[in-house]
Amino acid sequence: MNYISVRNNQTIPLSSIPEMDYPAFFELNVFTLLKSNTSHCVNYFGSPQPGQIRLTCCIGDDDLGLIHLSSCVVTAQQVLPSFSKHHLAYEKFERELHENFGIAYADHPWLKPVRFPFNAFDKNSSIAGYPFFKIDSEELHEVGVGPIHAGIIEPGHFRFICNGEQILHLEIQLGYQHRGIEALFVEKKKLLQRITLAESISGDAVAGHTVAFVNLWESLCGFQADKHLQWSRTLALELERIAICTGGLSGMCTDVAYQLGSAVFGRLRTPIINFFQTWCGNRLAKGLIRAGKTNFPFTPALKAGLNNVLNDFEKDFEEICEELFSLSSALARFEKTGVITQQLATTLGTVGMCARMSGVSRDIRSSHPHDLYWAFDHQPIIKHHGDVYSRAQIRKEEIRKSIRYIRKLLEEIPAERNDRSSLSSPGAGSFTISLVEGWRGEICHCAITGDNGELIYYKIKDPSFHNWLALAMAVRNNEISDFPISNKSFDLSYCGHDL
Repeated sequence: MNYISVRNNQTIPLSSIPEMDYPAFFELNVFTLLKSNTSHCVNYFGSPQPGQIRLTCCIGDDDLGLIHLSSCVVTAQQVLPSFSKHHLAYEKFERELHENFGIAYADHPWLKPVRFPFNAFDKNSSIAGYPFFKIDSEELHEVGVGPIHAGIIEPGHFRFICNGEQILHLEIQLGYQHRGIEALFVEKKKLLQRITLAESISGDAVAGHTVAFVNLWESLCGFQADKHLQWSRTLALELERIAICTGGLSGMCTDVAYQLGSAVFGRLRTPIINFFQTWCGNRLAKGLIRAGKTNFPFTPALKAGLNNVLNDFEKDFEEICEELFSLSSALARFEKTGVITQQLATTLGTVGMCARMSGVSRDIRSSHPHDLYWAFDHQPIIKHHGDVYSRAQIRKEEIRKSIRYIRKLLEEIPAERNDRSSLSSPGAGSFTISLVEGWRGEICHCAITGDNGELIYYKIKDPSFHNWLALAMAVRNNEISDFPISNKSFDLSYCGHDL
């Protein structure tokens, strides 16, 4: 077999990943492993070797709960046929390979810069010279928005081509805040430094990215987290989901000028993040999740406090949802706005909410469960219209489901293990992949260790990496005045993309 299959959070020898020539690698990952729509690329990256680049492709099989791994060694001097010509979901992965290593593709449909890293292969490439798509016509005009925005969103440039008010094309240029986080994971040697980096990948997904890192690190070290650790991490992920989805509904109300919804949903987010403050001293859950241990074990007093928070939250949440989802002026802005069809969602390789809004069942909690999600028999929330309304409904129903999961978790708090052993060092020459379903969707972390067990390569994929192109496609043929609500309904991460 020219690939090896692993489970989520499984560590294997790096040498066990089959290595083949590029034609065989191409055939496997373009035509063989992606024959079913229930399979998708969870990561595809290059790691440097002396004079060469090792390509590693990770295909998630959502039916079997497996991740199929294969590899290939190429040089920057080769001109390769692109995966993207046949599966557009690969387009940004290959653009990143081109930007980082200079790998050329003969037939890539959109070979443009992704992040403008400080160590890019082409030192002459700069964000100021980004090659925007243009249409020459006296009847069309361009509208540039950002990278500095009037609101509080992060830096990103949106270049619209419009016919009057109608958007014909949107190109999204990111890369303004590239922080070199992947390189810092290798550069920093202390575990606490690396956990702090994981907490800083995306400020609204602290629990998601930190759980991905600690699960990966414990696997590398051969450490099995006890039930209390898994319980705490599952609880943190679902609290984060409630908080951010509630804040998202507030923002969506703001963008359609529904001030009552904006105020109430915004107020409801506060006690959820304040509970994190009570639990661990930080409203975004920084400091809560640690590899091999917890500094903040959950107590009966915290249980009572969280039950009170949820009781108060649920009553007001249901009342404001009833108001919002029966308000004709809001629904008129939500329905049939920013549509992504099921076919397009599949073609683009969308994940998380952006997949499920269009009838694509993609949810790591169900397909590749981690921590205590195996106990929930999680059924993904699926909508079929792919519009702003579907994205709002998914948020509402995700919040309700998270509350049910948390109440189930609170029925029995596992005891913390008293004989906790310390983490050993990572194994030598190893590869590990960790998938987590954050509130936004599928988070993926991969790590490679060297001959002495030292970390030599670290790869991060935020769900936004898959989904930014979906936003650009969703607003086509919409009026430009509807862009803010479409943008907020996707609610993608700038820093999680830029890294």
